[in-house]
Amino acid sequence: MSDQVAAFDAVIAGMIDHTLLKPDATDAMIVRLCEEAAQYRFATVCVNPHWVPLAAKRLSGTDVGVTTVVGFPLGSTTSAAKAAEAREAVALGATDVDMVLNIGALKSGDADFVRRDVAAVVEACRGGAIVKVILETGYLTDEEKTLACRLVAEAGADFVKTSTGFGPGTATVADVALMRAAVGDALGVKAAGGIRDLAAARAMIAAGATRLGTSSGVAIVTGAGGKAGGY
Repeated sequence: MSDQVAAFDAVIAGMIDHTLLKPDATDAMIVRLCEEAAQYRFATVCVNPHWVPLAAKRLSGTDVGVTTVVGFPLGSTTSAAKAAEAREAVALGATDVDMVLNIGALKSGDADFVRRDVAAVVEACRGGAIVKVILETGYLTDEEKTLACRLVAEAGADFVKTSTGFGPGTATVADVALMRAAVGDALGVKAAGGIRDLAAARAMIAAGATRLGTSSGVAIVTGAGGKAGGY
């Protein structure tokens, strides 16, 4: 590997949320995730809320943050429940909170509710964690994706994100480009779902992604080949 390619891969590593959200994940698997994240200097690990204290402990003293998920994976819990979940996650050591947008409310045309729902989590995380909002693009039209981006920006969140990895479809270059155009330079864009090799990572970054959510982070930065399945 040339020095130039190695340096580029290091930049990509710093954009990766190293992800393990499977329901059957064990403590040993979370520890391994954290060890890999520290070794390759990923941006964060992304784990379910139960694992936040363990991840925060294992990553103490490193530059790797801890992302967790809220209202996951459907986005249909109440705003108060999402806010409470986010507040507890921050208290337990989360540095990033990825919340799922209320997809049904958006598709029902209730823009005010969607904005308030996101704002409730933003307020719960204020001063403690950045907020990324998962649009679950596989359910949305392009017009709905654009509207969602606008509402997320108005609510004060930090990122828009493509997918949970549990819904229909995966991150696409077209969706990332659309989301980047919708938010401009004001917000980050996280591509997540189906990113399993360096070529896919590069394509998402070229389209405007500033963060990547993937369970294949090690394969991406080492060129070892992507996983057969997973986030």
